[in-house]
Amino acid sequence: MIPVRGLKGAKIAVLGLGRSGLSAARALDAGGATPICWDDNDAARAKAEAEGFACADLKRAGAFDDIARLIVSPGIPHLYPTPNPVVAAALAAGVPVDNDIGLFFQSFATPEWSSFDSPPRVIAVTGSNGKSTTSALIHHIMDAADRPAQLAGNIGRGVLDIDPPHNGEVVVLELSSYQTDLARSLTPDVAVFTNLSPDHLDRHAGMGGYFAAKRRLFAEGGPDRAVIGVDEDEGRFLAGQLVEGPTDDRVIRVSVAQKLTGPGWQVFARKGFLSEYRKGRQVASIDLRSIDGLPGAHNHQNACAAYAAARALGIAPKVIEAAFKTFAGLPHRSQLIADANGVRFVNDSKATNVDSAAKALAAFDNIRWICGGLQKEGGLDDVNAASGAVKKAYVIGREAATFAMQLDVPTQVCGTMEVAVAAAMAEAEPGDVVLLAPAAASFDQYDSFERRGEDFIAQVQARL
Repeated sequence: MIPVRGLKGAKIAVLGLGRSGLSAARALDAGGATPICWDDNDAARAKAEAEGFACADLKRAGAFDDIARLIVSPGIPHLYPTPNPVVAAALAAGVPVDNDIGLFFQSFATPEWSSFDSPPRVIAVTGSNGKSTTSALIHHIMDAADRPAQLAGNIGRGVLDIDPPHNGEVVVLELSSYQTDLARSLTPDVAVFTNLSPDHLDRHAGMGGYFAAKRRLFAEGGPDRAVIGVDEDEGRFLAGQLVEGPTDDRVIRVSVAQKLTGPGWQVFARKGFLSEYRKGRQVASIDLRSIDGLPGAHNHQNACAAYAAARALGIAPKVIEAAFKTFAGLPHRSQLIADANGVRFVNDSKATNVDSAAKALAAFDNIRWICGGLQKEGGLDDVNAASGAVKKAYVIGREAATFAMQLDVPTQVCGTMEVAVAAAMAEAEPGDVVLLAPAAASFDQYDSFERRGEDFIAQVQARL
């Protein structure tokens, strides 16, 4: 645990008692603060009270009279589309609003660090797609390089649940826009921006607000090194805002869409080869084509970002290449679950938006595509543009018929995963890929994308 520093003796309100909220309450208590907790869910409050935390309705009049700060869980709106009433009350009372990420950065460094030969480092990863794979890959590289490392945030442990870092340790954080938007302190040593595509637009009042939330990771104090995906306008703009000139190597530009040139520091992938250039000269090259854990251009982008972050900490290219070859990938992200009778079965349930699904479709040929679910804003034009390799779509979800009508490929309205998997397997031929890449959220039928992916795996395995 990372005890919260700087709030000893203060009363701190905690709104939302899921994983991050309870973790924050424990860390506040360990640091000498007094958490005052609230969640509208009776069971969540009972769990907090069972741990000895006081619960009080933060919506009541005068609830913030003696509160020094409000800590908000990521799922709770703090501005758009409408601030939660508790957040609005705190702001009206002049009480600062923060989250567990802000508490982490406020509390990470300790006086004990003065005795370390090498201070601990934080690598923070954000972006629309590829955050989890990039974060896990960076952590895997650190392990391969014999650098002590911990993985936390949206993947691994909660940020305040990690162990206090030791000499030379690296903490890798995956951070969502909900987390970067609200944290009062954001001071990673290396910050990574993978890419940007429409997502969570209701929570950020459109693309401008969404980008602004991501951009805060690079603005609140500024990282020593920034790894920026520059295949979208926003990434190019962000890189331009951070550099002092063309030779400034504090920014490492990353691309899978173009060869990057110029005197700066660049990492890009073309035709399956990753290349690193510095000061206009090639430093290293890695053949990504045979690496099973990183299939497709989207994973090559993840590889470039992870490579750049590791290089920013001085890890040698050959060490990184060896780590790539032993990376097994993550569950529910281009996960090969079976190869039977010439048919491959790939679980990419994490493809919850159109952009991530389009990237999954671009990674394979002869696709029998299982898709559908709770559709997000923006329509399906981008995924239709990437569907040239799709032989047929098998659509699931409560609104499967509506979803199917928007697709430009042959479709079958299946409704459930069981029907979709059975139909796809019955029609699959040698050389086909049965791919789950929903291009939609899971919450119409499942409580998470993980549960959806697990159902896909179970249905496939039951029929093999």
